[in-house]
Amino acid sequence: MEDAPNTAHEPAALETMYEYQRFEVDPKQKAIRLDKFLFDRIRNISRNKIQDAITVGYIRVDGRMVRSSHKVKPGQVVTLMYPKPPEERLKVIPEKIDLEIHYEDEDVLVVNKPAGMVVHPGIGNYRGTLVNAIAFHLQDHDLPIKTGNLADRPGLVHRIDKDTSGLLVIAKTNLAMQSLSRQFFHHTVKRKYLAMVWGSVEEDTGTISVNIGRNPNQRLVMTAFPEGEDGKHAVTHFRTLENLYYVTLLECQLETGRTHQIRVHMKYKGHPLFNDEKYGGARILKGTVFSKYKQFVENNFAFLPRQALHARSLGFIHPRTQEELYFECELPTDFQTVLDRWRTYYQSRQNQPD
Repeated sequence: MEDAPNTAHEPAALETMYEYQRFEVDPKQKAIRLDKFLFDRIRNISRNKIQDAITVGYIRVDGRMVRSSHKVKPGQVVTLMYPKPPEERLKVIPEKIDLEIHYEDEDVLVVNKPAGMVVHPGIGNYRGTLVNAIAFHLQDHDLPIKTGNLADRPGLVHRIDKDTSGLLVIAKTNLAMQSLSRQFFHHTVKRKYLAMVWGSVEEDTGTISVNIGRNPNQRLVMTAFPEGEDGKHAVTHFRTLENLYYVTLLECQLETGRTHQIRVHMKYKGHPLFNDEKYGGARILKGTVFSKYKQFVENNFAFLPRQALHARSLGFIHPRTQEELYFECELPTDFQTVLDRWRTYYQSRQNQPD
């Protein structure tokens, strides 16, 4: 199940993307759990499905997100808004959005995605995505869709998080889609990230091989399963580039490509990414408790209002020519600024007590 819809969308778009139902609680209705109230009124749906829909916000009471255990009362209004099947959704709308193109030919397109841009349309992010921009840039192309993907992801072979910057390759032809998908499946695509993590990473190099899966208590968060009984196999290789005591700059190479892999693996290792709110890095985890230091860190959070993760390099075999291609892109300004600030702070504090 996907994230809850953003009701700020235009009504026409919502009508196309979602089914909508409304129940007004009868004046004589006794207080009853929300999930039970709906289970008695909606056909062909399990109570677990209802509870899941409540958890992610598809179901609301008087416009508010509540728990499944919430007792509905007379006069309250219960609304349901959930996505229609993929084939019924609105097609991707091309939007004129600037793209930073690193390479393009008849088969592939390599772009540098800025932080803050969602890769593909989805509930709550229907416009302004990378796919909308690509659809405009390639209006004359009938972009292929990866097997198993939804129709709103034309050309996508892989993706990176909204607040992660860096390189992505887009397939423009069926040949490219098949070849690149095969390369990703066999883990032969070379992907390296720059990550700034909390604390001092002592190892020069290392490998984290720990399964990753959805957190059973928070479905939008991934978690590590070190025993290997749950989750999916995940491997991250890392190399320390710069140890600044308070933070460390790492180069991370993905062997597998699980959701939030680097973020989860570094949290598991005890070094969450700097300012990664979802995985515990958006608070001070190393250094003093003095107000001057606290202000310095908070200023850095303001300069870099996201996790410190950048997809710096990407290498793959060209689908048609079989040539090995390799691309790199520089750190974006927000990341570079904060890294430079930490360098200056570390140098000024080396000979002073922590």
